[in-house]
Amino acid sequence: MTYSAIETRQKTIGVNVGHIKVGGSAPVVVQSMTNTDTADVQGTTKQCFELAKAGSELVRITVDREESAAAVPAIRAALDKMNCNVPLVGDFHYNGHTLLTSYPECAETLAKYRINPGNVGFKDKKDRNFSTMIEVAIKHSKPVRIGVNWGSLDQAMLAQLMDENAKSANPMPARAVMHEAIVRSGIESAHFAEELGLPRDKIIISAKCSEVQDLIAVYRMMAARTDHALHLGLTEAGMGSKGIVASTAALSVLLQEGIGDTIRISLTPEPGGDRTREVVVAQEILQTMGLRAFAPMVIACPGCGRTTSTVFQELAQDIQSYVRNRMPDWRETYPGFENLSLAVMGCIVNGPGESKHADIGISLPGTGELPAAPIYIDGKKVKTLRGENISQQFQDIVENYVSKRWG
Repeated sequence: MTYSAIETRQKTIGVNVGHIKVGGSAPVVVQSMTNTDTADVQGTTKQCFELAKAGSELVRITVDREESAAAVPAIRAALDKMNCNVPLVGDFHYNGHTLLTSYPECAETLAKYRINPGNVGFKDKKDRNFSTMIEVAIKHSKPVRIGVNWGSLDQAMLAQLMDENAKSANPMPARAVMHEAIVRSGIESAHFAEELGLPRDKIIISAKCSEVQDLIAVYRMMAARTDHALHLGLTEAGMGSKGIVASTAALSVLLQEGIGDTIRISLTPEPGGDRTREVVVAQEILQTMGLRAFAPMVIACPGCGRTTSTVFQELAQDIQSYVRNRMPDWRETYPGFENLSLAVMGCIVNGPGESKHADIGISLPGTGELPAAPIYIDGKKVKTLRGENISQQFQDIVENYVSKRWG
């Protein structure tokens, strides 16, 4: 099966970040970021491991002070002992030039550096500090992400463009000028890095905004003007459904147009929430669009007046949890399992049809229907389940199918 989003994927320069390739012919990469104090080696190692286990292919950590920089090699060593080889990306702002030169082991350990051209330095210090960081990247053969963010945009460049626009015979709206400033900041910084000697295949650019339409406009402009690999993300997306919906709305448009080589979903965790949620959402966006497969898809009936029983809801939840829990083992033992499709339906209207389209489907009895649940495998009805333990019986069927098909 082919998908237009894959077929229209824009050709960008491939960048190797550790053992992960971003851009070029590589699939869109999922990344995440810790929210622990990096100086807390144990806490940061634990969260990096959890994010990697959830499926994050790159993990970014904050390197904001000497204690954080000093902790990076210990975090890497701890992850290696846990057989977790996820590449670590260092997030630098303001003092990155100092930390990277003062802590060479940190510079060597990190797989990539993120540099924000809006706060790497100001006035005469800007180019000097930026140059220092690029020189360290060249020395250690590390890729760099030029990460522009509209919340910390280069104010000198923005003011210059605003002045030029005001003098223009046909001035653009202020928002359009800001878009131009974001794009120009990223591209000009990348070109400056190349002039300093950093190869083009060591550069990724991002241009993040927190409004959906701004993000789409900026990345369309960026993609039209450079072939550098692009990192996508709606910055400060928000909490809960708002953050998920906003990120999905923005990134889906860009990905469908073939724009983007790696993504991160910047969700604000709910109190006590799981940081890995951002990884799952990123995976689900890519999988739902047909760009990648990470986990078996569970198609579930939304319910209506015919499905007054909560059995199908409970079964759908059980199966979803079961699949997630089995993924780490299946990933090691059954390559290809992520393409599995399951259907949990609540009544006879669409139940048999949807079940036949899935690899394995179950059609549960709706209101007034006989207390029986027919099972369909590869489009054919193979048996009917009855009794109190339908959930366990269905899980056993799934386990057996996975082991036979991908074992």
